[in-house]
Amino acid sequence: MRLSELKVGDRAEVTAVKAESAIRRRIMDMGLIRGTSFKVLRVAPLGDPVEIFFKGLYLAMRKNEADGILVRKVPAEGEGA
Repeated sequence: MRLSELKVGDRAEVTAVKAESAIRRRIMDMGLIRGTSFKVLRVAPLGDPVEIFFKGLYLAMRKNEADGILVRKVPAEGEGA
């Protein structure tokens, strides 16, 4: 599943970053690497941009950047596994 497919309130974990090299490097430099958990805070009406929260950081990215991040949904706090 891609980060761009998530909805507001979803929690997920990064499984891979497959974006083009310049974008991939920038995303990874900010700490969004494999194993990082995050929450989707906002998605614009047309899906661009999307804002996520992880490691105390708020990050907004374009849909084409979010398309390059593969994720695995994880249960929200308080939900069963």
